[in-house]
Amino acid sequence: MRLSIISRRRRLAAFLLCVAALFALPDCRRKGAANPDVWAEVDGQPISRDQVERIYRSRVAAGNDATNAEEALSFKLNVLDELINNQILVAHASHARVTASEAEVDNKMNELQSPYSREEFQKKLQDQGVAMDDLRHQIRDNIIITKLINKEIMSRISISDAEIAAYYDHNKASFNVPEPEYHLAQILVTPVADPEVRNLKDDDAKDPATAGRKIQAIYQQLKAGADFAGLAQQYSEDPRTASGGGDMGFIPASNLKTSPQLLQIVTSLKVGQISGIIRTSTGYHIVKLLGQEAAGQHPLTDVKVQNAIRQTLRNEKEQLLKAAYIEVLRDRAKISNYLAEQIVSGQAAPGTGK
Repeated sequence: MRLSIISRRRRLAAFLLCVAALFALPDCRRKGAANPDVWAEVDGQPISRDQVERIYRSRVAAGNDATNAEEALSFKLNVLDELINNQILVAHASHARVTASEAEVDNKMNELQSPYSREEFQKKLQDQGVAMDDLRHQIRDNIIITKLINKEIMSRISISDAEIAAYYDHNKASFNVPEPEYHLAQILVTPVADPEVRNLKDDDAKDPATAGRKIQAIYQQLKAGADFAGLAQQYSEDPRTASGGGDMGFIPASNLKTSPQLLQIVTSLKVGQISGIIRTSTGYHIVKLLGQEAAGQHPLTDVKVQNAIRQTLRNEKEQLLKAAYIEVLRDRAKISNYLAEQIVSGQAAPGTGK
């Protein structure tokens, strides 16, 4: 359920724990890495510049561009810190006897490859400079980290009815929805080339004829039972929503009144239904109604209110416990962050890490 008081919190990435860690500045008398391509060591195990650069390039390709050289270097330092955390977690998981089976790795590999043909997937890996064996290794580590966090953190989190009631009482006014709202997702196909398009297939209709054929093909797949979110990720040309399966969030009814055609279609849909092909000045749309909220005060007895509050409180506790957990493990590890040392000493050129 969408409620205005509950801010949308960006969940930690499924595979990399992005927890900012505080640690002392390095001793100036310490020696840096003997190998300039090693940017950090954790208990003697190296983390290479290439590992950091690969992740950095993949995030830039996903639209997280740095605006200047200093910001790029700061971005890389954050990526390196994530890799340090991951290496510490994987090492601790070994002591905790947390492992990942070959079947689990295979299942995740198949999930990642499913939107692509074999040739497309191999090209994606080539473009990012990732070998198949390296990908399997990364997936294994990610599965291990997720299982470790579930075992050590998530299993300890509980939310009481009293906590939910207290949260509601402190934020009661914010559970009042002033007007009907519609949770929508869309697949958009435009009749012109757009360099901002970033769907999984890198598919962009560049003229009206191609756009018409493309939207018809997508619609036929939806009628045959294909997953709306999956098709949006693969083919939608809306750079803002494609990666999220076309999810546009909750839209107030007043915002839809600017397009009477769209308002009429949306209000005629039941939750879970999709529209036909809608042609507008921006292109072709297919819309799905994911949910809706009636106007008025939502009481604490509403199960959706309780679930939304419970999830918010769980997220808050999860973030706090994860941060503290990683800090404890970092205190036990021997960490050498050579990139950080170079930055402090002025030896690292902005944006390069050299």
